[in-house]
Formats: sequence, C-alpha cells, structure tokens
Amino acid sequence: MEADVDLYDSLSGQVVLVTGATRGIGAEVAAQLAERGATVYAGARDVDDVEEAALFPVHLDVTNERTLENAVGRIESETGRLDVLVNNAGVYGPGGPLHRISTDGIDRTMDTNLRGPMLLTKHALPLLLEREGGRVVNVSSGAGQFAGGMSTGRAPYAVSKAGLNALTAYLDAEYGPDLVANAVCPGWVRTDMGGPGATRSVTEGAATSVWLARFRPGSPGGKLWRDEAVVDW
Repeated sequence: MEADVDLYDSLSGQVVLVTGATRGIGAEVAAQLAERGATVYAGARDVDDVEEAALFPVHLDVTNERTLENAVGRIESETGRLDVLVNNAGVYGPGGPLHRISTDGIDRTMDTNLRGPMLLTKHALPLLLEREGGRVVNVSSGAGQFAGGMSTGRAPYAVSKAGLNALTAYLDAEYGPDLVANAVCPGWVRTDMGGPGATRSVTEGAATSVWLARFRPGSPGGKLWRDEAVVDW
C-alpha cells in the first residue's frame, strides 16, 4: 500500500540522532538529513570514525546504556530538542541453526539490535515528545517479517528484527499520534553486512529511512515500510 503523506522539504531547525552513523546506511541517512538542513548527531562507538564534516559526532555504543544517556543529555544541553531518532545500528550476528549458536552470540545480537534501540528510545522519548510530531525510524529487516515466513540461518538476527518491529508497533500504540514511529526494511544493500553482491546501493537502501524521517505531524505510524510503501509485518 503506497501512502500519500505530507513531508518536510527542509529540516532546518530540527535535530536528528542517527545510530551506527559511521558507515553504510547510517552514514548515508545522516548525510542526507544534514543536506536537508537538520542538525544531525552521528552516533559512533569511535567518534573519529565520523568523516562527514556536516555531522556532529557523538559517542554512542548501543550496548552501553550510560553512553545512550550521555548522548541524549549532550543533545539536550546543546540544542534543547530532538525531533528524529533513527535506530540504525545493528549486527548480523552468528549464523547456523539455533542449537549450534553460542549464548554469547545470541546476547550480543539481541543487545545491539533490540535492547539497545529500546533503551535509547526510552531515554530519548522525553525530548521527542516535547513537540508534536517527533519521529522514530527503526531500521529493521525482511528477515524479521512473519509475513515472509521468518528468515532461517541467523536466528538471533531474525528474532531481534521481529522484536524491533514489535517495539515500533508498541511505540505507536503507546505514544501515537504525538510520536510518529515507523520501521523500515531497506532491502539487500551493498554494505559490510550485505556484501558486494547485494542488489541495492547504499543510497537506495537509505532512501525510505530518509523519507520516514521527513514525516510531518499526523503522518502514519506503527507501520513497516519498504520503498515508501507499507508491507506486512
């Protein structure tokens, strides 16, 4: 289902936080939102890895809650607002059937892909809710779609992304329409995770995340999107 939504052309005056913003989809999303005038904080475990001059590097490790609190605190002290949170950081995690995967591998994947975004959103919500139309964009995956039969071969990754979809639905039920929370399936993208044989460029993979970040107040929430259209959970 394609949607006719009202978008911000310019994000001037708005503040964005993107996690995993040092490379791949996250770096592209951050750069494109900065081009539209937003003040973009680029979350990174090592701030020296943020190469785009237009971005504001901020130390953020989604597996370390203190860094999440500190990042949000810095944004509040420097700007007094947060309009968009893009939960992009993620890992592919270990492969193989579940009974052969180490518990450490499961924990690491769930911490990065689900627990981290949930905790960061928790700490960011007070700022996001100060103004009508704060947005959360959760970068999910088709691997976690029930409608697709769930992906096999990487159980922690698939389950963590299904959980991220559930977090999106929860945020909409709890805070919508004041908060516009959506998830996005970027497709198979030529990143370190996707590999060189992937069918989509990083620009194509970032496009719908950027589009969702431009939603005006009252736009649809609680949906999973791909190529600017709603797809089934």
